[in-house]
Amino acid sequence: MATIDLVSLPAPCPFTVARIESAPFAENSYVICRSGSRECLVIDPGFEPLAIVEWIEEAGLTPVAILLTHGHSDHIAGNGTLLKRWPGLPILIGSGDASKLLDPLGNLSGRFGLALTSPPATRLLVAGERVELAGLAFTVAEIPGHSSGHVVFCVEGSSPPLLFGGDVLFQESIGRTDFPDGDFTALAAGIRRHIYSLPDPTVVLPGHGPETTVGHEKLHNPFVPGIDD
Repeated sequence: MATIDLVSLPAPCPFTVARIESAPFAENSYVICRSGSRECLVIDPGFEPLAIVEWIEEAGLTPVAILLTHGHSDHIAGNGTLLKRWPGLPILIGSGDASKLLDPLGNLSGRFGLALTSPPATRLLVAGERVELAGLAFTVAEIPGHSSGHVVFCVEGSSPPLLFGGDVLFQESIGRTDFPDGDFTALAAGIRRHIYSLPDPTVVLPGHGPETTVGHEKLHNPFVPGIDD
């Protein structure tokens, strides 16, 4: 059964972020909105999308887009349900992972006998792109290694910054690299280049597990030590 909580963010933060953890993979979906706004973004809707729908409706919000960090099944399973509730809701994903939405083998659901697919992407994101939606602005960085087209979203306008990191960097861990398009060397290089270069207080909201900070991971992550180590 899904669990829902509001992420505790350092003040002053102009955003509200809800985390919906869904079974069976304890995957974190997120809903983010700017304080005072009725528009929100949904990030990586997982296998319990009705919990996402319920939270959005109870909060009186309207989603304007689905953002996907990558195309693995536990991060895309809720897309269809959200589009049934809000027809025409655009789906944004990195260009390198868009094909996984329609491919059960590529999104890994096939190995579990699920044959899951998603509605196709509406917009393909590229590295370095800046996107403005729902009163938020964020920059896209591509970090392959867990998935070949994995992207992360760095949200502007918050101190400290917020990073939706998907399955790249976890609290004192990293995403798996033993999938068909996995690559540990690429993942470690991307973490150092695109995440460890951010200010140490940056809050990383991962696809699994609790939030962490860039500074904490540079000091304590055993898989990818900090830049100066």
